[in-house]
Amino acid sequence: MTDTQRSTVYIETYGCQMNVSDSELMLGKLTACGYDSVPQPDTADVILINTCAIREHAEQRVMGRLGEMKNRMKRGAVLGVTGCMAQRLGAQILERARHVSLVIGPDGYRELPELIDSARAGLRTTATEFDLEEHYEDFRPRRFEGVKAWIPVQRGCDYRCTYCIVPTTRGPERSRQLADVIREVHAVVESGMSEVVLLGQTVNSYFDGRHGFADLLRAVGAVPGIRRLRFTSPHPNDFSPEVIRAMAETPAVCEHVHLPMQSGSDRTLRRMLRRYSREKYLECVAELRRAIPGLALTTDIIVGFPGETEEDFSETLSAAQEVGFDDAYTFKFSPRDGTPATRFPESDRVADEVASDRLARLIATVRSGSRERNFGALGQRYEVLVEKPARRGGLLQAKTRDFKTVMLPGDQSLIGKYLMVELTGTTGSTFLARQVTERLPLPISA
Repeated sequence: MTDTQRSTVYIETYGCQMNVSDSELMLGKLTACGYDSVPQPDTADVILINTCAIREHAEQRVMGRLGEMKNRMKRGAVLGVTGCMAQRLGAQILERARHVSLVIGPDGYRELPELIDSARAGLRTTATEFDLEEHYEDFRPRRFEGVKAWIPVQRGCDYRCTYCIVPTTRGPERSRQLADVIREVHAVVESGMSEVVLLGQTVNSYFDGRHGFADLLRAVGAVPGIRRLRFTSPHPNDFSPEVIRAMAETPAVCEHVHLPMQSGSDRTLRRMLRRYSREKYLECVAELRRAIPGLALTTDIIVGFPGETEEDFSETLSAAQEVGFDDAYTFKFSPRDGTPATRFPESDRVADEVASDRLARLIATVRSGSRERNFGALGQRYEVLVEKPARRGGLLQAKTRDFKTVMLPGDQSLIGKYLMVELTGTTGSTFLARQVTERLPLPISA
């Protein structure tokens, strides 16, 4: 490689929004060190697969992808595995995939350029130590989207639900200083974006030693130029009256909350160690809806958890119907080595065919309710932010404040703009719309 040639990097991301944010941090670090991003792995000098470990299927998918990369990598390229699967499996990945040179956990990205140089010299390395002080404050992320910004405010988790691998892969909970978050929000506005999404494993338990999540919401919402403020994923236990009041009183906070329920059965919730009851969850829903008119709710639900009976599952169905979720991410239980749920007796295991049947019934229940509400929204007008081209049909994809996905005609010059639209049709999960006014201007940052 000549002095005028810059090294190239390709990053592929699996899993949650936190992983997307981490990929943006890695790309920012490597760009600052002289790398250019490329859209395909075939021509890249460095290939990084940023991974998820939340379910077995996610890990199997990554191992399959690593096999594909063996045949796609150009000669001399460095292949690295980063993220939660890297943290969980460590050197096992090097043993299973001999063409992988680097395995780096979520707290190891600061040394990424040096580790890549070592890999080029023939050294295969793992870096999976936790660093409880690491928030990458001096990194400048290279954001993949030009419309909204993912901003981590918290890393790790202290809740230790019996099914969850996150405390093992991301360590204990720690929060960024409020001033550092606000500095990043100002930079986002200066780059031309007006929507931010605050990220944390239990984001509303944020506490930097002086400021709680209510303070954070008010401070971010007060940054000139911020028009939409979202956060994910909260825990039902951490919606204090102060947090709910801050949500209601901060105009930028959007009318949508993703509120993981996981189960509607008290017995299953106790075995999951979720630390709330069905009644407390429903009370939280009611308090949020009283404070924020028109609030949309989405959720996560697991079926087939060890020991789940048909009665337990029926309670989950009835809770989903009572809440009336706008959407739900639904999953069959996936055992993760090292979590307490794997130590339940074999007799508690729910047969896969039973779990599959329950999953299908749950999906049908959620979709039936959301479809009915969606048809009732036709003819109404909403402000949308145009995010990107739709995957097909020559349309654009946009989002309402309450997280409805809307498809509308238009050219790509509208991406990043706010429009007023009227909903004209629905597939049951997404909407078709037409523009009814001139585009709305972005607020001018201070």
